Amino acid sequence: MKQIFIIFGFLFSGFIYGQETKTTAFLSEITKYDISDLWTLKKFRTEFESDTSWIERLEPFGYIGDNYQRFYIHFTSVIQNPNNILEYFVYGKTRVKTNICSFQGLIKINDSKTYNDNEIPSVKQGFVLGVYEFYEDKDQKGTGILKGKFRTDFYFDKNGQIKYNSLMFIADGFKNNQFEGTWTGYNSNDSKKCNWGDYRIPDSKNLDCGTGEFGVSDKYVSNGWRGYMISNVVSLDKMDVDRAKKAENEKWWIDKE
Repeated sequence: MKQIFIIFGFLFSGFIYGQETKTTAFLSEITKYDISDLWTLKKFRTEFESDTSWIERLEPFGYIGDNYQRFYIHFTSVIQNPNNILEYFVYGKTRVKTNICSFQGLIKINDSKTYNDNEIPSVKQGFVLGVYEFYEDKDQKGTGILKGKFRTDFYFDKNGQIKYNSLMFIADGFKNNQFEGTWTGYNSNDSKKCNWGDYRIPDSKNLDCGTGEFGVSDKYVSNGWRGYMISNVVSLDKMDVDRAKKAENEKWWIDKE
């Protein structure tokens, strides 16, 4: 049965992201919702699970620079702007290697659409598109501005509420919350490509060699990805796996006492 779901999910994924899919404008309607939890949720359900079963959402995967150095980002808070409901104030932290920086900024929704035909007829689905600009704290080391565009996918539950679109979570290539842009240093004006996303990273085909799930090319494993690969892909040593999983699950964005 799971194999059937995976095949179905693959076809569905092509449908959702294909260029031929017809959509209906939803920008005016999206203003009726506060969708801040699409970027901050900790757990989600999929359509194949019971009402009491949850999936814990992984922290986003990200990279910075042409060498695909691992980039971490965590949104600690997202708040809808009461004066402009297409904007959301964002607060959080970034990390590169051991350097952790606080940031604040803005997400702005520029467009939203729903699909005219859904692979799951009973479930209405759609997405939002927009831009973001995050400012790291200038008083901290190695800081700058994160700027670019994003896409977030959603669906409507049986109560008409917008939810994080995890319907095809078991399908190969599942992704959501795709952020694509640059990081530019305050002092050097050095601009680097910096992308991140849930379960996959946009514009990462040289880095991501995974098929069913995110996997790192051998060429870039040493650039911050070794722990992920040990805990998820390659190691048979239980102690190595346990250490790697502990590091991967570390809540690095919480201040140490």
